[in-house]
Amino acid sequence: MEPGDVCMCQSVFPAHANQRGELSAGQLLKWMDAAACLAAEKHAGVSCVTASMDDIQFEEAARVGQIITIKAKVNRAFKTSMEVGIKVKVQDILTKVEKIVSVAYATYVAKPVGAKKIELEPVKLLSTEDHLEHTLATERRRIRLGYEQVFQKLMQESNKEDTSEVEDAVSTGLTHVQSIELVQPPHANHHGNTFGGQIMAWMETVASISASRLCCSYPILKSVNMFKFWGPSVVGDRLVFNAIVNNTFQNSVEVGVRVEAYNCEEWIKDQARHINSAFLIFNTVNDKGELLTFPRIKPTTEDGVRRYHGAIARRRIRLARKCMLSAKEDQPSDLWETSNQKYVLAFQAYVSYSNIAALTHLAAKPGWEVTSTLDGIKIWIHEEGDTLSLKVEMQVKIPSHLAFSLLSDFTFRQEWDKHFLTCEVLQDVNEDEKIYYITSPPMTGHKPRDFVILVSQRQPCKPSEPYMVAVKSVTLTSMPPSSEYCRSQVLCAGFQIYSDSNSSCTMLEDVAVVRTLRALKYCKKRHALFANCCLLLPKLYVFTSIKPFILI
Repeated sequence: MEPGDVCMCQSVFPAHANQRGELSAGQLLKWMDAAACLAAEKHAGVSCVTASMDDIQFEEAARVGQIITIKAKVNRAFKTSMEVGIKVKVQDILTKVEKIVSVAYATYVAKPVGAKKIELEPVKLLSTEDHLEHTLATERRRIRLGYEQVFQKLMQESNKEDTSEVEDAVSTGLTHVQSIELVQPPHANHHGNTFGGQIMAWMETVASISASRLCCSYPILKSVNMFKFWGPSVVGDRLVFNAIVNNTFQNSVEVGVRVEAYNCEEWIKDQARHINSAFLIFNTVNDKGELLTFPRIKPTTEDGVRRYHGAIARRRIRLARKCMLSAKEDQPSDLWETSNQKYVLAFQAYVSYSNIAALTHLAAKPGWEVTSTLDGIKIWIHEEGDTLSLKVEMQVKIPSHLAFSLLSDFTFRQEWDKHFLTCEVLQDVNEDEKIYYITSPPMTGHKPRDFVILVSQRQPCKPSEPYMVAVKSVTLTSMPPSSEYCRSQVLCAGFQIYSDSNSSCTMLEDVAVVRTLRALKYCKKRHALFANCCLLLPKLYVFTSIKPFILI
């Protein structure tokens, strides 16, 4: 176990189990929050509180007698907040078989005693995995911060849809559940606030009751659409939980839970503090383990209609995320426009994340071997299965921010890369993402080639981190292949630019995915080109993954 890790092992006893003899999801959430909080405090050195827990997927169920192992570690520290990665596994004592139950990410905030403020120390990165998670934590933070914007746009689309009543639809009012809890000392954490894991467990209980009123069975929690903690509660507070079904989707149901807190004075005046919200997704099965269908529901109030459409928007974000995470790593081109336009906004956010993640993973792979060093330019190769990856490094005397500006705008590339014949911006998605259409001159005996690529650029959060320009092919319905060109694909390509000083930097470039036999010729041409450009560009690292069946 690495120095920053926290490991919790628990045996599942009958007291931890639900009606099905499986580990209660509420109990598991308590353990997950406790382990993650301890990891956060191990890094911060002060008390920490839960700010949010990202979407949680439960892949496996744990039964009585099995062993739960939870590992938590801080992936990245920002100023006062941290992202903590959580991995949960279940092991059968008799068979020794181990399975992953869930992988989740939570955000914790350092809360030192008194009015004193604290700025967190950077995380010590000791392994390749540490570096990977540290880089990707920034991308996940971008998605969290942009979630509300994507959600609101999807809500607008959902509001346009027909909500006419379905025959035999069940009123959502019949699923409403209200419950109250008095926060007592055993429910408080070690700095006096109500334990976040306890609140999540209570929320899961009322949500499960709400879902059971619709399915007349024992619902199974499959995922949580982010727990958000808006404010604290303390010992002596009364917590009121309101749960109601927002919408049903064939074999699943979304239940929304809102938590309000009152102290004695607020209780008398009926002045509630909204402290938590979450959306929990359940399904249910019959005795044979087959998924059951939920009845359709009908909202009966204006707020019910809002929640009905909100559930649709959140489901589209979940499906887009699931689609991207389940995509094969060697898939040559990602769809930028899905067949269902309702999912486009959410889908594109995860395509951008995938673009940066692919470059980060390629750069961090162990086993790179130097094959050539000439005029200060190094070339590495990395072989894995039928994939050959190339990396080129060089150092030049130019500020890193200027190199980033030149390399991230592909319309400039024709000035220094003879493999770019034309370059056109198809979509200016945002300030960090653009889609280009590129043509390349023909090689002997072949047609000229063309590409449709997504270019994602990222500036470093701190001086020791690189500027990044990630490149990946995408598919646009508005730009289909033509008979004039051979449509080629870039699996993973880009640049990483490290600052060495105010006047020089080191650059890594990911080239692309190319046919293996042509890769070396291509690389030699690149090598000569880089040597001629050393006065223009900083130190450069080039990474390229090569598949035998893909051309660039």
